[in-house]
Amino acid sequence: MTPRIIAARRTIVAPKGGALSGYALHDLAAPVILACLADAGLRPEDVDEVILSNAIGGGGNPARVAALAAGLPSRVAGLSIDRQCAGGLDAIGIAMALVRSGQAKVVLAGGAESHSQRPIRMAQTPDGPVAYDRPPFTPWPDRDPDLAEAANALNVPRERQDAWAIDSHEKALSARTALRFEIVPLGDELDDPFTRRLAPRLVARAPVVTGELTAVNTAVSADAAAFCLVVADDVLPDRNALLLTDYACVGGDPMNPALAPIAAIKAVTDTPVDQVEMMEAYAAQAIACVEGTPIDPRTVNLKGGALARGHPIGASGAILMVRLYHDLAGTNRTGLAAIAAAGGIGSAIKVQGFGKS
Repeated sequence: MTPRIIAARRTIVAPKGGALSGYALHDLAAPVILACLADAGLRPEDVDEVILSNAIGGGGNPARVAALAAGLPSRVAGLSIDRQCAGGLDAIGIAMALVRSGQAKVVLAGGAESHSQRPIRMAQTPDGPVAYDRPPFTPWPDRDPDLAEAANALNVPRERQDAWAIDSHEKALSARTALRFEIVPLGDELDDPFTRRLAPRLVARAPVVTGELTAVNTAVSADAAAFCLVVADDVLPDRNALLLTDYACVGGDPMNPALAPIAAIKAVTDTPVDQVEMMEAYAAQAIACVEGTPIDPRTVNLKGGALARGHPIGASGAILMVRLYHDLAGTNRTGLAAIAAAGGIGSAIKVQGFGKS
């Protein structure tokens, strides 16, 4: 049995404090869940499980909250995962396993993140509560690098990083009309608001994050939700779909988290595919992962990437798969989604278009 995606949607991706800042996590997720079901012609009662990735929320079980907010049956328990940036793609990988095993036939898998409503984190110490920005991703403080510093250590020249970022925005601007087919509108915004034309003067004076990394070639923190409807092959079998053929999540060197997707990509394919959605948390990371694999650079992020949208951590991996679904379902073309995560984790899924447009 080959699990299939038969619908996939997302919200706009809006920078922290922007158009989606007033939406709670479940208010981001529920409309996307319902849009996926409506696109496929399925009912809430048909859903077996919801798997939701969330990295920086307040904990609990946001998948359950989102399922209830969407009006799904109370028997849908909801499964929340946290694998940081890779979580949205890994949620789809878990859905693949549930469907292949026969434990579920209809699974909504993806992620949601609100940087705007991120809780303030406090640690208890003998001297009282202390605020902190992120938890440790390894047990060794000297082997738990800042992600920007790790990306900068790849030594990709700033000129190449800036050129990649400019290209990402240009492709996203050119594809704005096409991208609207994957977006569930919330409020008045119909397009990803961060996408813009980058003038050379703006790029040159962009604030430096660290080393060769700047605010232009680093993805901005953002809010969004994205879900894919993953089903067994006997659910609407004649519908255009995206076949989920191979999935891998691989742990690598925690000191080189940006390179972790290379092993995952090689685990799912040893040949180029027709289209690649590569996460662009940092331009340097995307460049290094493309160069370290059989990927043809001409096939990567054809309608722009996260540098032109933003990085809603728990949703970012799912957004990659939403993109592939809308471009490849109903074709005979192959695709790949890949993403890096803190702690030295890389995930990748290979797909195959199915049906006729």
